Amino acid sequence: MELRDRILAAAARVYAETGFRGATTRRIAAEAGVNEVTLFRHFGSKSSLISEAIGAERGALLLGSLPGEPADPSAELTAWAEAVLELLREKRALIRTCMGDFEEHPEMMPPCGSPTARAAEALCEYVERLRRAGLATGNADPRVAASMLMGALFADAMGRDIMTDLYRSAPDEAVAGYVRLFLRGIGVEVA
Repeated sequence: MELRDRILAAAARVYAETGFRGATTRRIAAEAGVNEVTLFRHFGSKSSLISEAIGAERGALLLGSLPGEPADPSAELTAWAEAVLELLREKRALIRTCMGDFEEHPEMMPPCGSPTARAAEALCEYVERLRRAGLATGNADPRVAASMLMGALFADAMGRDIMTDLYRSAPDEAVAGYVRLFLRGIGVEVA
């Protein structure tokens, strides 16, 4: 792993664990196995380092794609939603920390074009393909439908370990339920 990448990975881990205030350059340097001068030489400031580290983490999230020619909406969306949920779960500590630091450090939140925004856009496009194929007959707004499914996945990833009474079904069963509701909402026949 290249030095710059090692520093970014260490900064993301420390930031996810401790937030902006706790992510001292001393601690990040120790985690990366470098001295603090190296951090400042490469990134200029702690804020710049952490912003770039979060950006690198976002860039590394590769979300699966939905098919160009839909054939089995239930299977296709379930597989896609499971992959999105897994990625959100993997990064939940970092996401939670970013959300907690947003008031003081709005630059830490993703801009438009974040992986989740791209996933929602891909979902909207998929709904349009389902409509053109005659598989979705409802007149629901694709953006509203996409935001509801993405919201359910996001809430599950962020809340399952906190609100155990709410999330009683297994994650894969929950995803199947979210997808069924989504498909019904856009007018797809669900078995």
